[in-house]
Amino acid sequence: MANKMMANVFYEPFKMECEEIDVPKTGANEVLVKVKAVGICGSDISYYYGHSPLMTADGKGPLILGHEISGIVEEVGEVPEKMGLFKKGDRVCVNPVIPCNTCECCLNGEYNVCEHIQVLGVGNNGAFAEYVAATFTNVYKIPDEVSFEAGAVAEPLACASYSIKKLDVRLGQTVVVFGCGTIGLMDVQLVKADGAGKVIAVDVVDYNLNKAKELGADYVFNTLDKNSPYYTDDIVASIKKINRGRLAQRAVVPTNAMPALQQALDVTGNNATIVYFGLPSLDDVLKIKVLETICADKTIKFSWLAPLVWKNVFDVIASGQVKLDTLITHKFSLENIVDGIKFMKESKDNKIKGIMFID
Repeated sequence: MANKMMANVFYEPFKMECEEIDVPKTGANEVLVKVKAVGICGSDISYYYGHSPLMTADGKGPLILGHEISGIVEEVGEVPEKMGLFKKGDRVCVNPVIPCNTCECCLNGEYNVCEHIQVLGVGNNGAFAEYVAATFTNVYKIPDEVSFEAGAVAEPLACASYSIKKLDVRLGQTVVVFGCGTIGLMDVQLVKADGAGKVIAVDVVDYNLNKAKELGADYVFNTLDKNSPYYTDDIVASIKKINRGRLAQRAVVPTNAMPALQQALDVTGNNATIVYFGLPSLDDVLKIKVLETICADKTIKFSWLAPLVWKNVFDVIASGQVKLDTLITHKFSLENIVDGIKFMKESKDNKIKGIMFID
C-alpha cells in the first residue's frame, strides 16, 4: 500500500488544509482502516469555527478531525491478527472513544467518563483522511446490509441509544422528542421501537418535522414559525389535548436550545423522566422549580457518549427498526470537506446530516 495519503488537517479556527501526509503506522494493537465515509458532527463545526477547544494538550491543532467513521480494513496489527479478529477487506465502523480501562470509572464500566479518555478526531488524529488507525477493541464489523453511509452515523446512533436506554420508556407511554436533527430523528425511531404509545416531535423547522412524521412520529409541533401548519403557541396545552388531558411521561432533549430544555420540564407530569442530551454553552443555566419538581417525583437525567450499547446499534440498523440512510441529505468529498462544514453551519437549505464520502 502507499506510504502517503491525503488528509484535511485542522490548524486553527477557519484554517484547514488538504495536504499529503504519511499514512499512520499500524500499532501492534491497532487496525488501519481505509476510510469510506465520515459524518460531519456538530463538534467538528464547533472546532472549525473556534467555539470549542480540542482535547489536545493545548486545545489547538494541528489535528485531523472526523470521528464518525466507517471503512474497510487495510492492515491488521499483530495482536488482533494473532486473535484472528480482522482481515484485510472487512467492512467496519469505528468507536472513536478510547477509554484507559484502568481508572475507577472504567473498572465500573463507566467508559464514557473515563479519567484518561482519548477520542479520535478530537484529541488524536481522526478520519477526514484516506486512512485512520484505531485500537482494535474500538473497531466493529458491520453487517453486509448496512451501507458505509449508515456505518458512518452508527456513532451518533450509539449516543442516541444510550440516551434512550436511560429514558426507560415503558409500553404505551407518551414521549416528547425535542429537536429533530440527526439525533432527534434517531430518538423518534428508537422510542417507537421501545414501545412508546404516542411519539411527539417538537422542532422549529417544518422540513425536520416532516422527516419526523416520515420516521414514525405520531404528532409534530413547530413552536416558532407562525406560518407552519404545525405551529403551536402553547406546547403544554397542545400535548394535553392529544394526551387525554395529561402531560407526557417521558421527554428527551437532544438539542442545545435552551427553550427546549426548559419546555421539557413543562410538558412532563408526575413520575416523568427527562433525559438531556445536547451541548449547550458553558454559560447556559437550566432553571428548575424545585418544590414543584420534587412533588411531581420527576427524574432528571443527563446522557453523555455511548457506553455498552454498540451491539444494539447494529441490531436495530440491520433489523430496519432505525433507518439511517434517509437522514443523510448531503455528501462531500475529502477535498471539499471545509465547504461541507460551512454548508452544514451556514446554509439555509433543508438539511439533516452531511457526510464525507470517498468513492
